[in-house]
Amino acid sequence: MLYEYRIAQLNLHSPVELVYDADVRKYIDLFTGQRREEMARIIGRSGLYFPIFEELLDRQGLPLELKYLTVIESGLNPLATSKSGAVGLWQFLLNTGKLFDLEVSSLVDERRDPYKSTEAACRYLIYLYDTFHDWRLVLASYNGGPGEVRKAIERCHGATDYHILRPLLSEQSKNYVPAFVAAFYILNFYKEHGIIPVLPDFDYLHTDTLHIRYSVSFSQVAGVIGLGISQIRALNPVYKRDIIPARSPFSLLVLPKDKVPVYLQNEVNILGFSEKPPDYHDMVAMSADTTGRTRIVHVVQPGDFTHKIAMQYHVTLENIKAWNGMNGNEVKVGQRVVIWVRSDK
Repeated sequence: MLYEYRIAQLNLHSPVELVYDADVRKYIDLFTGQRREEMARIIGRSGLYFPIFEELLDRQGLPLELKYLTVIESGLNPLATSKSGAVGLWQFLLNTGKLFDLEVSSLVDERRDPYKSTEAACRYLIYLYDTFHDWRLVLASYNGGPGEVRKAIERCHGATDYHILRPLLSEQSKNYVPAFVAAFYILNFYKEHGIIPVLPDFDYLHTDTLHIRYSVSFSQVAGVIGLGISQIRALNPVYKRDIIPARSPFSLLVLPKDKVPVYLQNEVNILGFSEKPPDYHDMVAMSADTTGRTRIVHVVQPGDFTHKIAMQYHVTLENIKAWNGMNGNEVKVGQRVVIWVRSDK
């Protein structure tokens, strides 16, 4: 019972009660088996995001262990979007995000901001704990909503013991705490399972932030400091269209530490750079470009046509024609069409 012993050791130092059972074992097996490669990437990203979470959780007097909640919610991907429309590391719906003062506009989505979204999550977690006074019920209600837990308490005539309430929760909420415990375990014992983290380009210790009081595009920044747009995009997921808008009192620009002095030394050049927005002819000329994209093959189904396929994969008709050497717009059922999709779609 090695897993049970290791989790018992973790539990000695955790305000969130960690209990090993068959459901926890199921998720450990899932994370070390079928989802092993995904966990390797998540463990790698933890070096970028966990220090941010820990600082803000500690500031609010919350258990640092709540950082593992994001592993289940978003896989530590700030661009994660659920089927219900929840977005970001902590997975806020649009109206819930606005309730916690997160800005969502055509250019900015603070649900994707590691700092702002974590501050909002802390406020929500404090509210849930003040309601239920049990971290396992907090976790279940973070997933299924406090109303679901309240209904379970009512059905149990006021009982608030997690183990009594759990059978009355939805299947997803019922499995949430075991998944959390398993994620907690894996992030602490991945070496013992031979999982090698896939490290991102940067970690928290090698990044820094600048306060920007003017509008600037990622391409303006990239062209002067010698950093790829995809890297700037990865460090600044809050900006939806590769543009940092002028906001009050300022916007944040996250860069590798060694690029911050380069930016400051060239700030005049960055602001003086005039970027011509691409027009239709520019887009057609660049339609064969595959930079920053991943190749997939779409097999044409009955009812498919090129515009429909293009919309499905967030590309253009001109892209599809260029990638497949097509002169016309027609496709046939069963035809294999090469698509290069953006990695952030």
